[in-house]
Amino acid sequence: MATGNQRRRGARTSNKKGMIVGSGGQRRKQLKGKGPTPRAEERVGHPAARRAAKAARAADRPGARRGGERRGSTRGASEVVAGRNSVLEALRTHIPGTALYVASRLESDDRIKEAISLATEQGIAVLEAPRTELDRLTDGAVHQGIALQVPAYEYAHPDDLLSVELPGTPLIVALDGITDPRNLGAIIRSVGAFGGHGVVVPARRSAGMTASAWKTAAGAAARIPVAQATNLTRALEGYRKAGFFVVGLDADGDVQLPGLELADQPLVVVVGSEGKGLSRLVRETCDQIVSIPMAGVTESLNAGIATAVSLYEIARTRRR
Repeated sequence: MATGNQRRRGARTSNKKGMIVGSGGQRRKQLKGKGPTPRAEERVGHPAARRAAKAARAADRPGARRGGERRGSTRGASEVVAGRNSVLEALRTHIPGTALYVASRLESDDRIKEAISLATEQGIAVLEAPRTELDRLTDGAVHQGIALQVPAYEYAHPDDLLSVELPGTPLIVALDGITDPRNLGAIIRSVGAFGGHGVVVPARRSAGMTASAWKTAAGAAARIPVAQATNLTRALEGYRKAGFFVVGLDADGDVQLPGLELADQPLVVVVGSEGKGLSRLVRETCDQIVSIPMAGVTESLNAGIATAVSLYEIARTRRR
């Protein structure tokens, strides 16, 4: 006589293993996956999605600037400098900030006090913010309770450098494949020190005017315009038509720097990357390829130092 659960229909009455009745595919839809994981920009609430939405709104505003060669074009969104030492150094070098965020109930030290004082002197708004807001602004970086918001840089048009009102024979530096913003900042600083009139950077695969570049330029970026070219080769051809000579720096140059006879002419100096040098089309656009003589055969200079040496020699030749 069956007792308990043995009375239910289909109950097993032995311990022998046999066929087990399955679902028969009735719940197959529940086993299907939800597809590939969406990109970070497509996930609701993700920081990357918020940044993408903000950039899209900015691009859709009336009068928004697009393209690398439009006057006053911008590159990227605003940037945030985080951390007490970084913020203080940025303010000391007069990086243009729009707002200084300081955490609520923060135990301030001398760096915090100086940062607030410098921001007030420079007309930068000082705002108190909860740490959750600072975490959001800095995208989770270590901010130590303080962050400086830096606006997107307003690039000039390459043609704008033809009418820069600076004394001396026109001198422009163009960068071909320089991706380190610290090199860009050092080059801007050298351009300002040796009488240059501006810097041209490509719109793609190139360092831009980030907070790091501003900081390395040590104030020179405030007076030396930086132009952005959609097509660097086309911009160089435009300078040639305007009466400039274009010379490229390369270790295999056919002319050594001390013998550069074009130094007293309106000049565009093109600097390539350390690893690849000048690209083929840019090299073919140059009137001359110039090398810097060095004692060591295997020695090489990074882009910032090579530019400084070249601009010094050009400035010395022009004074002579």
